Amino acid sequence: MNPRILASAIAALAFALPAAAQTATPRVDQRQANQERRIDQGVQSGQLNATEAARLDKGQAKVEKMEEKAKADGTVTKKEKGVLHHAQEKQSKRIYRQKHDRQVAPPANGSGG
Repeated sequence: MNPRILASAIAALAFALPAAAQTATPRVDQRQANQERRIDQGVQSGQLNATEAARLDKGQAKVEKMEEKAKADGTVTKKEKGVLHHAQEKQSKRIYRQKHDRQVAPPANGSGG
């Protein structure tokens, strides 16, 4: 391989890796997955009715849009990460409150008693 091409490829890779790392939000992604799993579990157990689940799913979608907006310019700043964390905290509390209120739905598997 031509040494100039190899040097150019290495330089391009060196610049690309930090840019990719700046837009990665693995904590946000993992937390989103956990919260979606909590909502699904609440529906399955009957702790969440359809209306509550739909409202919580809408909140999850809002956080995902916030994440996409933060990533749009190629860098997720510390401030943007803080905003995302705060939004996820609020959403987590909403999930907890809805799962632990007195409203119940028949379990999704149909084996309600």
